[in-house]
Amino acid sequence: MINLDDYGLLTIFAVGLIAILGAGEIGRLLGARVVGRGGGDVSTLEGATLGLLALMIGFTFAMALSRFEARRDAVVNEANAIGTTALRARLLPAPDRSEVLKLLKEYVQIRLEVTRSALSVHALNTVIARSNQIQEALWQTTMAVAAKDAALVPTGVFIQSLNEMIDNHGKRLAAAQNRVPNIVFLSLYGVAIFAFAFVGYANGLQKRRLRFPTYLMGAIVASVILLVQDLDRPTAGFISVSQQPMLDLAASIASYSK
Repeated sequence: MINLDDYGLLTIFAVGLIAILGAGEIGRLLGARVVGRGGGDVSTLEGATLGLLALMIGFTFAMALSRFEARRDAVVNEANAIGTTALRARLLPAPDRSEVLKLLKEYVQIRLEVTRSALSVHALNTVIARSNQIQEALWQTTMAVAAKDAALVPTGVFIQSLNEMIDNHGKRLAAAQNRVPNIVFLSLYGVAIFAFAFVGYANGLQKRRLRFPTYLMGAIVASVILLVQDLDRPTAGFISVSQQPMLDLAASIASYSK
C-alpha cells in the first residue's frame, strides 16, 4: 500500500490534481462517445458521488483538526509542566540546583529542535532516547537530594512537578503520533477521482462541453485535501503548531541560570 507520509505535500498535491483532472477528462471523452446513443441521465449518480466526497472531506477535516488542537494543547501543557519544574528546582540546594536547571535547559532545546525540521525515524528515536536520559538524570539527582534530607519540603514539591513533566512528555509523544490513518487519505483521493470521472462523463453528454468549471472544482478539491493533510503533519508542512510557549520557557530558564 502507498504510504503518503513518504512523499512531500506538493508532490502529493500535483499527482492528486493530475489524477482528478485526468479522471474528469476520461469521463468527458466517454460521455462524448455515447451522446445520442442512450447515454442516460447520470446527474443522480454524479450528485451522489460528489455528496459522498464532501462528506468524507468534512469528516477527515474534523479528524485532522482535532488532532492538531491536541498537539497544540500538548505543547502548552508540557511547557507549563517544565516551567513549574524549573521554578521548583530553584528551591533545591546547591550544587544540585544548577545541575537540574542545566538539564532542563537542554530538555527544552531538544523539544525546539524537533519542531524546526522534519526528522527521520532514526533521528527522532535518538531525540526521544536523549529526552529519556535527561529524565533519568533528573530523577537520579532528585533521589540523591532526597537521600540527604527526606523531610526537605522543596524536594517533595519538585518530585511532584517532575512526575507531571514526565507524564506530559508521554502525552505529547502520543499526540504527535496520533495521525489520521493513511487509508483514509487514499480513500479520499479514490472517491475524488471517481467523482470527477462522473462529473466529466456528465459534461461529455452535454452539447456545450466546458472544461474550465471541472478544472476549477478539481483544483479546489485537491487544495482542500492538501489542507487536511497539512494539518495532520506535525513537523512537515505549511501549518505548524506554535512553539511560542517553549520559546518563552527557554528564555525563562536561561535567566534562572544567570
